[in-house]
Amino acid sequence: MGGLSIWHWLIVLLIVVMVFGTKKLKNMGGDLGSAVKGFKDGMKEGGSSADDQPATPASQVTNAQAADKADKTTIDVEARQKS
Repeated sequence: MGGLSIWHWLIVLLIVVMVFGTKKLKNMGGDLGSAVKGFKDGMKEGGSSADDQPATPASQVTNAQAADKADKTTIDVEARQKS
């Protein structure tokens, strides 16, 4: 009475297949596999390249470019207190 037999697992599997469908289960399995693969690749790249080269951003914005963008997108508002 403490453990689940093979028949219990087959019934659970049958219910899961009936609820989700085989196509959705296949897609979820593929997504999970690609996520695990991406995580492993990231761990390999992070351990080897972090010691060799310092991390630098791909594109850097200079202060002049940032100031030009800030002037076009910001609005200067004066706050007033209620009396």
